[in-house]
Amino acid sequence: MDTHQPLALLAGLSPAQFMRRHWQKKPLLVRGAIPGFGPLLSRTELFKLAANDEVESRLIVKNSLGWRMKNGPFVPRGLPPLKQPGWTLLVQGVDGHDQAVHQLLQQFRFVPDARLDDLMISWATPGGGVGPHFDSYDVFLLQASGRRRWKISQQKDLTLQEGVALKILQNFEPQEEFVLQAGDMLYLPPRYAHEGMAEASVGPDGKAQDCMTYSIGFKAPVAQELAAELLHRLAEFSEDALEASSLKQTRIIYRDAAQAATSTPARLPDSLLTFAQKAMHDALKDPLALGCALGEIMTSLKPQVWFEDNEAELSGPVAISLNAKTRMMYDAQHVFINGESYRAKGSDAMLMRQLADQRQLSGQALRKAGRDALALLADWHAAGWIHVAKEPG
Repeated sequence: MDTHQPLALLAGLSPAQFMRRHWQKKPLLVRGAIPGFGPLLSRTELFKLAANDEVESRLIVKNSLGWRMKNGPFVPRGLPPLKQPGWTLLVQGVDGHDQAVHQLLQQFRFVPDARLDDLMISWATPGGGVGPHFDSYDVFLLQASGRRRWKISQQKDLTLQEGVALKILQNFEPQEEFVLQAGDMLYLPPRYAHEGMAEASVGPDGKAQDCMTYSIGFKAPVAQELAAELLHRLAEFSEDALEASSLKQTRIIYRDAAQAATSTPARLPDSLLTFAQKAMHDALKDPLALGCALGEIMTSLKPQVWFEDNEAELSGPVAISLNAKTRMMYDAQHVFINGESYRAKGSDAMLMRQLADQRQLSGQALRKAGRDALALLADWHAAGWIHVAKEPG
């Protein structure tokens, strides 16, 4: 992607300008972000996805008693009547189940993949929404069909209502208001209060239109949670290294030859604390290990994601593409795919980075792959992580 090329998607800004002026800073309303845009999935197809055990979905209903939320899967008869106002169906990770939706998500890869999460589709009857709330991550809200009224606020008071299943703001004070129609898009930075409500609308054919909103969401790691995951991975690396080593002296064992007799046996020795601090420092000071752990975490898949094995062998100079569900990244020393890491160097490393960036490789490019790289790709193909793709042209 040319990050200096102006895009209608970003109201004529280039990705470089958008990231500099708006990303994590201020909202951007884009009229006609995708001219002529319409739903990539029909209502029937979306409801079918929501009935799938492997798809994360939620039903949110607002009535006189307040808000009610239920987790899927949902059989069609488990959903409220279509004529009932005030309910919303949210289907998460649709980009992993539909190729057209996956391709739409690729338009937002001017943000690093490590931050890009997934595309959620919201289908709502008039009056439907999820209430005034805020997200801890950036989001693009693209209207696919119908109309949705957005109210937004940069308010500092983010107190939530108590005793409500949803994270509803207690004192929402809108500052701006927009009505989005098909093709319009609104970008909101983290912690920007907002509420979207579906409105009744009629299409050119005189028929009622479904209100469908596509939300492109991003990952925002929490420092404490990320630290816990990194330490867990680093501990696993240390255990693997010890098991692979035949030299028992590689184990650094605590020694306290200078320990005096104590009358307070329950107190932790200061020398043990010093030993623990050094052990932590040593575990964190290896940049390769830390980078490896981070890459595995950022490419790890959600629990409901799975792949179908490929029985056919990957052979010959065929083009390949990553499965839409596959997460692949790299750093200077490794390639990461679906929570696993591999050391990579030389021309094979360049080829793997190309696959991660472009999410596909031509047959001509594959001819440059070494034996080890081809063996790895064959394993990934067998696991369903990559597919044979048609050569362009």
